[in-house]
Amino acid sequence: MTSIRHNRSDADTVLDAVRDCVLAVGVRRTTLADVARRAGVSRMTLYRRWPDLRSLVGDLMTREWLAVATRAMPAAPDGPHTRARIVTGLIAGVAEFRDHPLFHKILDVDPELLLPYVLDRRGATQEALLTLLAEALREGHADGSVRVTHPERQARAVLLVVQSFALSLRTMTDEDDPELDAAAFLGELRTLLERTLTP
Repeated sequence: MTSIRHNRSDADTVLDAVRDCVLAVGVRRTTLADVARRAGVSRMTLYRRWPDLRSLVGDLMTREWLAVATRAMPAAPDGPHTRARIVTGLIAGVAEFRDHPLFHKILDVDPELLLPYVLDRRGATQEALLTLLAEALREGHADGSVRVTHPERQARAVLLVVQSFALSLRTMTDEDDPELDAAAFLGELRTLLERTLTP
């Protein structure tokens, strides 16, 4: 499975700055002037690449979420078969995503930022994740560990399930009950994924 490795660029200084601003005060209270000052660049430099704060935050979320996905997926060489790597990677990704401080801040302060990607359209992060997932599923089809069907449809169906756990899990858990806490639900997610992907 090809991973999307992130090479640090000049844009990362700006993305680091907007991340720090958002973590401090949320998206609605962050301004491009705040980001420019923290990044040590002019506002015109920002405007040349990002027309508004929403596009800048969109690029930040893409960078952060793809980093989570890349870290979560076990390496292929000498590892288990593809289905096991996919399931393990998705479970780890959901757990890390739920613990990510940027996700917590957006969910607590600016949850409306996530709604377009749940209700209306796919974003750049979802498209990149679908590409990674479809590629992994094809590998699983080839080694016989994943049920063979249309890989793009299968990837979208799997992402729908995983996305619901990542975004909505806390609405279903009771952390003082070990049968209903997050770990128990991640076990249920593992069962769902294993059963839908097993040939």
